[in-house]
Amino acid sequence: MWYRVFGTSEVNPEPAALLEHLHQLGLDTTAQFGGDAQGWFRARFTLNDPPATVLLERYLATEEGIRHELNTWAAWLETLEEDPNQGQLLRHVAGATQLFTLEQNPDLEDTEEVEQLCLGLCQWLARATAGVYQVDNQGFFGPDGTLLLPE
Repeated sequence: MWYRVFGTSEVNPEPAALLEHLHQLGLDTTAQFGGDAQGWFRARFTLNDPPATVLLERYLATEEGIRHELNTWAAWLETLEEDPNQGQLLRHVAGATQLFTLEQNPDLEDTEEVEQLCLGLCQWLARATAGVYQVDNQGFFGPDGTLLLPE
C-alpha cells in the first residue's frame, strides 16, 4: 500500500522531531536519514516490535519528474467535480512544493504497529509541511486524519 504526503510549505522537516513524534506515539522505532545539500531525501524506519522496516522518500517539486507526478494527481482530482472538497484538494496538490512517498511493503505483516507508523509519519509530515496525505484505496486526509475525499 502506498501513502503520499503533499506538502505546500518549503520547510525541511526536522528528523529528530519526526522520530520524537513516533516515540510519543509509543512506537519502538529507529531511523536512518540520508540527505544532501537540499536536506534529507530518504529515511528508513525500523520497528523493533514487531520487526518491520518502512522506507520514506522526500521529493522537492523542482526535481525532474515530480511536477508531472503532482499534475497527474491534480488531473485525477479534476474528474471528481461532485465532491465538495475537490477544489481545495486540487489547489493543494497542484501547489505542492514537496512530495513524500511511503510504501508499506506488501511482504510485511499488516500489523497495528506498522499502520500506526505509516499514519503517524503521514500526519506529522502533513502538519509540518501544511499538507494533506493520501492512502491508496482509502482517500485523501487532512493532517488530523479527517477523511476529505474517499477513494
